[in-house]
Amino acid sequence: MAGFSRFVAGLAGLLCLGVPPAVAAAGFELYQAQTIVTGTGEPNREIGFKDCLEKVLVKVSGDQRLTQKPEMLALRDKAADFVQSFRYRDRLEGIPIHDEQGTHDRPHDLTCLYKPAVVDKLLAQLGSKPWHGERPTIAVFLTTEQGARHFVLTADEDRGKTMRESFANATGPLLIRITFPEAKQLAALDEKALSATDMARLDQLARKAGATRALAGSIVWSDKELGWIADWRLADRGKTYQWQVRGVSFDEAFRVAVKGAAQILSGNGQP
Repeated sequence: MAGFSRFVAGLAGLLCLGVPPAVAAAGFELYQAQTIVTGTGEPNREIGFKDCLEKVLVKVSGDQRLTQKPEMLALRDKAADFVQSFRYRDRLEGIPIHDEQGTHDRPHDLTCLYKPAVVDKLLAQLGSKPWHGERPTIAVFLTTEQGARHFVLTADEDRGKTMRESFANATGPLLIRITFPEAKQLAALDEKALSATDMARLDQLARKAGATRALAGSIVWSDKELGWIADWRLADRGKTYQWQVRGVSFDEAFRVAVKGAAQILSGNGQP
């Protein structure tokens, strides 16, 4: 589409000006959002536009509270007006249509691109602002307990692989990168010691792991809650923030962790 062609041309222009590829790409990626819709018909597209609007506003600002503001209702009703261009990708690409299913029934990724000036103006109307600059890399220090099974999540051990992948998936919508310490880096810290270690010390370990900030947490399986209880800690500007979620999957626990970190590091306060 024409809008997407302008997007590519603009990216090429930044590269010609000497802007590093990663920085240039991240700048464009910031002002786009993606959701899943059923088919490419207008009714489902309108639903997708509303979801993408919320996602791009939260991504650009880091402020998770925006979706709860009363003003968002009016903006959602006009969501299509703010889209510069959009494109689809068939999630079943390569799989033939079968039975009575048509293209209107197939799931598609809907990607919406926005002009930065438009999104920034909407954020101002909502009392927020863009979270510009390079997004941080966060080192995750996580203890896990499920019955008799206890371990610390590390980068180089087979156990916890699914959790590492889930955590990485949670970072994508907010353009935050994560890393995990290697087991040898935590040799002097068992689960109990890690939970008691102050954030200044963990921030030091995070920098050794190639990150800029530490996110500390614990997840404990609860039969009573029918899910995980997750507690998180992160320090910023001389203050340590804490937040919790209960009775959720570990996928949701990690999404809450990343959203909380973004809320804090973007300057928007307590998760």
